[in-house]
Amino acid sequence: MNWKKIIRISFILFLLTLQSLFLIAILLEHNQTVFIPVFIILISLALILSYFKAPLHHDEHAYEHVFVVLWIPVGALCAYYLNNILHLGPVLAASIVGTSASFLPILNKRSHYLKQLPPAFYCGAFIGMSSTSVASGMLFILAASVFTAMLMILSKSLFSGLGGKLGVLAFAGVTITSLLFFLLF
Repeated sequence: MNWKKIIRISFILFLLTLQSLFLIAILLEHNQTVFIPVFIILISLALILSYFKAPLHHDEHAYEHVFVVLWIPVGALCAYYLNNILHLGPVLAASIVGTSASFLPILNKRSHYLKQLPPAFYCGAFIGMSSTSVASGMLFILAASVFTAMLMILSKSLFSGLGGKLGVLAFAGVTITSLLFFLLF
């Protein structure tokens, strides 16, 4: 087994574990009604089915370019500022950042680099949606952005055609950062 396959399988298992733990946390927190456990069980079955049946990776192993993922912190900081400093709310903040970034390729229609920037900004916007009870400040957002950027570099060839990849990567980055901040501070 080559190192690329080991990285791919490890990353898939990491994300599956993270998503499963998140669903378990929701189940333990919201057990007042019968609908929540049934809904969580259905989501869990769909998640497991998608991991086994959906095409999770390309055959070629491309990695996201480092100069593209450097824009994740910019999107995250912009969305965090709009969300928590200007109090526009998480959805409006992320949509402003994502929509603004979608116009970047228009600046130079022949630039392959500019065409790759909107997903990085939008992934960062998901990080910036964090509330101040989760993200204690700009340092937290920068740390979560770095972890998310590393995950995005590793996952370029994974989860092709599946929706929600950027949100899952941002969630993973915020979760890793929360755990580290909890352990260190």
